[in-house]
Amino acid sequence: MKSLILASASPRRKELLQQIGVRFTQVSVDIDESVLPNETPETYVLRLACEKSKVGHERFADSPSVGVLGSDTSVVINGAILGKPENEEEAVSMLMRLSGKTHDVITGVALTILGETKGLVVSTKVTFKTLNEAQCRRYWLTGEPQDKAGGYGIQGLGAVFVDKIEGSYSSVVGLPLAETAELLEENGIQYWT
Repeated sequence: MKSLILASASPRRKELLQQIGVRFTQVSVDIDESVLPNETPETYVLRLACEKSKVGHERFADSPSVGVLGSDTSVVINGAILGKPENEEEAVSMLMRLSGKTHDVITGVALTILGETKGLVVSTKVTFKTLNEAQCRRYWLTGEPQDKAGGYGIQGLGAVFVDKIEGSYSSVVGLPLAETAELLEENGIQYWT
């Protein structure tokens, strides 16, 4: 059985892979996450996922049959990518921008094994209920929005903001499980082990 490295420090991605019984080792990789000029959100998340996967794979160059999984998630509204808020004002601004509207959560996933990288993109529509500024500020004080794209975590306290979703819940959390499991299986990496 081939082994897997998760090239991400995200505790959420770690939990999701554990949920489907994948055996893996987690490593952190550092890449430039700047958006390139004229880059679409789909191209952006796929590029970052591939870069994370390739950088992780280079660390294990002496074991080329090790699979390295990279992933990146962005919250997108009206074509604009919302990153992680740097402060309370930015978080409140992001959440108010999402208030009462439908946005896209786009996740790129990439697997590098034997020097070859395969990737995919999953998009999910998330509709927020109407929020007020006081709610957004209270939410900021919980600490949860500070490391989340778009300033919220659907798997945590931010779930109260979500009216409905259309698509993959696990993708909104950070890793689309059905698609990831298929990618792993196609490359000889088992889940439910």
